[in-house]
Amino acid sequence: MTNGATRARLLQTMLALAFLPFVAAALAADNTCSGDCHAHDDVMYSSSAHPDVTCAECHTNVTADHKDKDLEPLTDDMSCNECHGRVQRAINRSTHGGEAACGDCHGAPHEIHMVEELASAVSPVNQIKNCGSCHDDPPVLVDGYLTSEHGKALLLSGLIDAPSCSDCHGDHQILETDTARAATSHAKSPEMCGECHVLVLNEWKDHSAHGLAWQAEEEGPVCVDCHNSHGIVDPTTDESRHLSASNCGGCHEDYLTSFRDSFHGKATHLGMAGGATCSDCHTPHRNLAADNPESSVHPDNVLETCGNCHEGITASFATFDPHNDPTNPDDIFPVYVVWVFMTGLLIGVFVFFGIHDLLWLQRSLVGVMRGEFDEERYGGSGKYIQRFRRKNMRMHVVIITTFMVLALTGLPLKFSDAAWSQQLVNILGGVDSTRFLHRIAAIGTFGYMFVHIADVFIRWAFRGEKGMFWGPNSMMPQPKDVSDFIGNIKYFFYLGERPPGDRWTYFEKFDYLAVFWGVMIIGISGLFLWFPGFFTSFLPGWTLNAAHVIHSDEALLATGFIFVFHFFHTHLRPESFPMDLVIFTGKMSLERFKAERPLEYQRLVDNNELEDYLVEAPNERQRRDAYIFGSIFLTIGILLAIGIIWALLTH
Repeated sequence: MTNGATRARLLQTMLALAFLPFVAAALAADNTCSGDCHAHDDVMYSSSAHPDVTCAECHTNVTADHKDKDLEPLTDDMSCNECHGRVQRAINRSTHGGEAACGDCHGAPHEIHMVEELASAVSPVNQIKNCGSCHDDPPVLVDGYLTSEHGKALLLSGLIDAPSCSDCHGDHQILETDTARAATSHAKSPEMCGECHVLVLNEWKDHSAHGLAWQAEEEGPVCVDCHNSHGIVDPTTDESRHLSASNCGGCHEDYLTSFRDSFHGKATHLGMAGGATCSDCHTPHRNLAADNPESSVHPDNVLETCGNCHEGITASFATFDPHNDPTNPDDIFPVYVVWVFMTGLLIGVFVFFGIHDLLWLQRSLVGVMRGEFDEERYGGSGKYIQRFRRKNMRMHVVIITTFMVLALTGLPLKFSDAAWSQQLVNILGGVDSTRFLHRIAAIGTFGYMFVHIADVFIRWAFRGEKGMFWGPNSMMPQPKDVSDFIGNIKYFFYLGERPPGDRWTYFEKFDYLAVFWGVMIIGISGLFLWFPGFFTSFLPGWTLNAAHVIHSDEALLATGFIFVFHFFHTHLRPESFPMDLVIFTGKMSLERFKAERPLEYQRLVDNNELEDYLVEAPNERQRRDAYIFGSIFLTIGILLAIGIIWALLTH
């Protein structure tokens, strides 16, 4: 080989060695790194968003002999910066700057897909899991979205255009919500929601007090305050409707209190599907002040608004105030007067009989220990006297049954905030069935009252019975009742003997006459609430507000009196504890009759009528049935009394 040839070959070898790194890079540039070394990675890489990007463009530190050397791994975003510098700068300015790397969101380098591909880690359907891997505290951020209308539309209905995380928060320049420039900030959130809900946004911002305040850059609620941000539910569902009062009440506390004290508020709180809420009257996105002519609650428009639920109403009905505060004399003064009267009646009755029965209780306990009532409690000869006729017993059963149904169905509405109220309503089948049962019992109450009054009238007018309105057999208050009351007070204080009883005592007469008062007051006010359109056709709307106060307070008076004082007078006083069976069997032992009602006993003896009233003692079946029936209603009444006291103490 000539020297020239040798020199040429040497030059070629030297040039080859000089260009060897470039050859290796070229091989890498052609993505020939696959094969025996990177076959698996190449499969994933070829289907990613970067099939045209060469290995060396990201792995810049690769050399031909890199297998024999330890290479420093790629820094998280070093290679991405080369192509996505603008994006990286946006991330650095975001809340993720310095906290999250590209791969944390987009996935492993060789598995990155185009954003519009469903397989992408940042596609709408995968964002929730992806973002939720970090943003899972509180859980509502993810769980709330999954059960929201947006989440159900995207993940269940397959509406790919439904909003996911990035649609609201952005993709790279994500800012904290309390940052003014953030799309999810309080001030900018209406515009963000309005990108999809265009018509709603236009209606809200131009025809709502909230929207007008927002346009004026004043404080006020925006979309997320009412609808939430992640846990958005369908506003037409019962769940959402029932939450609206609480949402509105966050700002309008006074109105929330008055609403919850109204029938609408109580029924809604207990789960009534058709119960009116704030949005039903004030409209959700056109809620203007009442003095605005466009407002749904403006005097010119309120009749139409109420008419959406109440058919055939008059202008007078529309003057009913759903937010009336009866305790405020400056609100509706006649209603305030009614409230003062009913409150005074409640306090007066409960204080009077509370003191009366506490004194009675302590005296009876002493009497039992002394053996003063042994004849009354245990009897002796086994002879019995007929105290009540069969029709009286049947009437009492009807009264007990209807009264208990009224109490069970009415008290939950009275104390709707109490936990036991909701449980009781659920047991009864919901608000609608509870209301139905209440009205059936009301009809039964009117029925037995009509039958009794008709019976009294017939006996007086046609049969000529004497002593019905005066005398020892009359239920009308008489001078002896006053003297008996004074005598009992002396007896309670150990200052005299127990006054001799006649056929009726003053507290029994009170119980009897209270039924007439209660049925009249509760019944008439209940009819007002049942048929508001009819009564307001000739009466002002505020009478409905007054009827609500009367019905509610009188019901409390009636149930409280029966379950506490009447139960004590009849069954729970030591002389007759645990139960007085007379009203259920109609029979009383002769020894007890002589001890408790000596005046009536002596009158029967003097008139030679005693034998006419002597009967056989109640048999075992009669006593058993009486105990079962009486125990059921006593238990229910005592439990309701405890519930009333608990609700009053915790309200």
